Amino acid sequence: MARSQGIKDFRCFIDGEWTEASSKETFESFDPFTGKVWAKIPKCDSRDVDRAVIAARRAFDSGDWSKLNATQRGHLLRRLGDLIARDADHLAATEVQDNGKLYAEMRGQVGYMPQWFYYFAGMADKVEGAVQPIDKPDMFTYTRHEPVGVVAAITPWNSPLLLLTWKLAPALAAGCTLVIKPSEFTSASTLELMRLVEEAGFPKGVVNVITGFGQDVGEAISTHNGIDKIAFTGGEVSGRRIAQQATGNFKRMTLELGGKSAQLVFPDANLDNAVKGVVSGIFAATGQTCIAGSRLLVHRSIHDEFLEKFLELAKTARMGDPMEMTTQVGPVTTQTQFKRVLSMINMAKAEGAEVAMGGKPADRPECGDGWFIEPTVFTGVRNDMRIAQEEVFGPVLSVIPFTEDDEAYQMANDTPYGLAAGVWTSDMARAFTAAKRLRAGTVWTNTYRAVSYMMPFGGFKNSGVGRESGQDAIYDFLETKSVWLAFNKDVPNPFVMR
Repeated sequence: MARSQGIKDFRCFIDGEWTEASSKETFESFDPFTGKVWAKIPKCDSRDVDRAVIAARRAFDSGDWSKLNATQRGHLLRRLGDLIARDADHLAATEVQDNGKLYAEMRGQVGYMPQWFYYFAGMADKVEGAVQPIDKPDMFTYTRHEPVGVVAAITPWNSPLLLLTWKLAPALAAGCTLVIKPSEFTSASTLELMRLVEEAGFPKGVVNVITGFGQDVGEAISTHNGIDKIAFTGGEVSGRRIAQQATGNFKRMTLELGGKSAQLVFPDANLDNAVKGVVSGIFAATGQTCIAGSRLLVHRSIHDEFLEKFLELAKTARMGDPMEMTTQVGPVTTQTQFKRVLSMINMAKAEGAEVAMGGKPADRPECGDGWFIEPTVFTGVRNDMRIAQEEVFGPVLSVIPFTEDDEAYQMANDTPYGLAAGVWTSDMARAFTAAKRLRAGTVWTNTYRAVSYMMPFGGFKNSGVGRESGQDAIYDFLETKSVWLAFNKDVPNPFVMR
């Protein structure tokens, strides 16, 4: 797939119009493979946040969107899914040029995205209240579910479109309107998606995108009293700051934050499959995923054999241009993250961890001038080392041996995070026990990095609050209202609670 030539100028999308930032300023977006500027993005500020929130509020309260019924909203969602399927090649290529992830993976992600819109299109008119039995005489009571209002969706740079979809589809199905802030590093693909939102026929103001930096746009969103809910995916530090800032009007929140996920390999595992799963968990997406299986907990009895097989496969990983379908490991998305991953590698060395593979920037002709780091494996790691406790968000694996199952579960749970875990075993009793013992929002057994629009996703502990995808996701964008109807002829004593 060819990358775009020249420098593209983008506009933000507010109230159905393509517009410059109020400041008239732009900032540069870099192609992680070439290290060169490929796009200019509007540098919005609090004035643009106000414009977007006013548009979203008007659309929610009194615009054409507020007059649509749930079935009609579902038709628009399905139409958007069809348009994404039609333009999947272009959307995927835009995302690759903006964030450096593999075209092979991004094309698969974008091709799968329509399923979220189809799924929640079907759910839009299946949200039902209920008649409630009540212990009061002469009363009829029922519940109804109503959209929470204006939702701010704040997305990260590693999978902008997919992680936006996890928020956009259920929010629209619920009847909410949105103000979207993509990462300043990867705004282009979200803006391209807005062309399809426009083509699908969504009324003005229903979906708005403002681009810019955290201090200019992010804070204005978090503190804005016109926003009713924030749906955020990103780092723990940013998530905590958003949660603190959002208390002004008690915004509802869904926070999907970081992870330090463990993959547990037991002695009865199919080692060849486990090797592939551990490679996928840490080196796919260059380790730039919240569910990266960055800790390998492997039984001592198979430690050496497993590590030998693992390193043999990992060393064959093809690095290079992420636009090429044969590339398996692409660049780090940002120069800042590139430097951070290298600093974490150096920290691990200083802690006494041993480099079994990699441990440095990639110096290969096929990597060009991009921000590449060699897939890295550390042995001799203790679970209390910083490299085993802190999220790296790069292609860095810590290998830690264990002897007893209880020891493995204890170490797997002994981090501030609880997003995901992997279990490799042929013993189904052990698989069910592990699923119960591991404190993580997702536990994969004999597979890794599998997601679906049908399955809820989210974390325990510092990995977040709430769930995305699955049937329950739509209720995070709804409020439950209790309705009481009295039909007694005489009003009882007004000074006594009924």
